[in-house]
Amino acid sequence: MGNDEALKDRVKLTKKLRLPREIVRHYEDGAEKGRLERGGGYLELIRTQQIVKRYLPKFQADILDLGGGLGVYSKWLAELGHRVHLVDAVPSHIEEARIAARVGSKVFFSADVGDTRAINWPRQSFDIVLMLGPLYHLTRRSDRIRALKEARRVLRPKGFLIAAAISRYASLVDGLKYHFLDDPEFQKIVERDLREGQHRNPRNREGYFTTSFFHHPNELAEEIAVSGFKLKGIYAVEGPAEIMKREELDKILQGEESRNRILHLTSMVETEPTLLGISSHLLAVATPTKSAAN
Repeated sequence: MGNDEALKDRVKLTKKLRLPREIVRHYEDGAEKGRLERGGGYLELIRTQQIVKRYLPKFQADILDLGGGLGVYSKWLAELGHRVHLVDAVPSHIEEARIAARVGSKVFFSADVGDTRAINWPRQSFDIVLMLGPLYHLTRRSDRIRALKEARRVLRPKGFLIAAAISRYASLVDGLKYHFLDDPEFQKIVERDLREGQHRNPRNREGYFTTSFFHHPNELAEEIAVSGFKLKGIYAVEGPAEIMKREELDKILQGEESRNRILHLTSMVETEPTLLGISSHLLAVATPTKSAAN
């Protein structure tokens, strides 16, 4: 895939960069196992696949799955015939992803520990860069911009960035759905989320998530623009279905007719500005600007 003079420096930098301990612990404790198989997680999976599929080229693409976790999306893309490499900062995720990647004697995709702020690949190596998680846990704007610029660096001129963010209003919606707001501590968490987008779970309470940054849709668009991208669109992943509790969603998604209905209606309002914030996850799609691609 070519040479990059700064590649060795990035390898060294990756070893120095670390996520906060509580984030790594959250995922080492198995937060991702099975999450995409039920309720809102399953809706997130199939809606994300719907949106990503629109931007996949007809040829065999080189795809970088940054923050790819256990390899759910990497395996799906590899099974579609693409060449996929997964990077994640959590060592146990890489172990699980490598197991998922191997079926018999065949390895569907590769996976390595790494950091999105210092990608160990030469410039213009990939047709698609997925960031379905890293922007959540880079709580400083400078780190998010660095990660986005790294994605731009390794993208080919006509490639696509597909980056996920958590909505500024996600904890408020969850608090209303699951009565977390009955807990005064969670109310304080929500108030800070709404003011600053800085989500913290100081007592590591189960269900309250971990150290993160929650984006306002306009903020996500601005960060992508200043990082050298032209925004194609910001899509609500779960959309209004976010207001439904897990048990209700499970029942709807189990039936083909009811599942297709909710997917169809969600896609109809996926870019409606007045509804974007209600969705837990936002998906931004962008291409490198001409000046950035050179």
